[in-house]
Amino acid sequence: MTGIDYRELTVNEPFKPLTIKIQQAAGRNHHGRITMRHQGGGNKNLYRMVDFNQMKLNVPGRVESIEYDPYRTAFIALVIYRDGERRYILAPKDLKAGDEIITANQAPLHIGNRLQLKNIPIGYQVHNVELLPGSGGKLARSAGSFVEVLGQEGSYVNLKLNSGEIRKVKADSFASVGQVSNPDHNLVVIGKAGRSRWMGIRPTVRASVMNPRDHKYGGGEGRTQRGTRRPKDIWGNITGGRKTRKRKKWSSKLILQRRPTVR
Repeated sequence: MTGIDYRELTVNEPFKPLTIKIQQAAGRNHHGRITMRHQGGGNKNLYRMVDFNQMKLNVPGRVESIEYDPYRTAFIALVIYRDGERRYILAPKDLKAGDEIITANQAPLHIGNRLQLKNIPIGYQVHNVELLPGSGGKLARSAGSFVEVLGQEGSYVNLKLNSGEIRKVKADSFASVGQVSNPDHNLVVIGKAGRSRWMGIRPTVRASVMNPRDHKYGGGEGRTQRGTRRPKDIWGNITGGRKTRKRKKWSSKLILQRRPTVR
């Protein structure tokens, strides 16, 4: 069992005005029926309201602390702006308490600064990237992720995502400089079943050992074959290799190269 090095964090308690309590649903809808399996239990958590827009233009801010967030894999930073307002933002790698950051159309290319993609040189790593100007960051928000700027074509900027996909994004969209913090998150080994339960993850069993009413592969005497030519999910939908993306999705024209197929 392995964990994460939390020595770079500066405080233990969150900033209370920016936290809310979210009622745990345990994978159930408003009728009380389970719509997402294998969820339930887990430790109680406070949700930190993270600002993904960061649209306080030309207002400098100072990082007060780097904190843990139970609802995301990356760390977050508490920033106090010159006007006295405090906000949580995604903490990029190597950002430290006391550092100055700013959001502007043209800002210095320092870790944590946020500026328009058209003003970021080729080869830079960015995160929390907007798909549409003013819509808030959508791309590269998980631990250790980043997007690489490849070049500009007219009113669009070409970006290479972590998945290997290359796509176009409006040049007026904002992005933050740097890689998201906690890049070692993918190396964590859970180690035991109880630790998964702390995280709110309940056990998952094979479909072939279920009852017939619970899965298409369930039932039979002893170990039985799957009984179907193509893999199916619990509802009988074909899985494994079937494309689920809409053929006429509006953003397909913005994708220059699909991510490589994993075999």
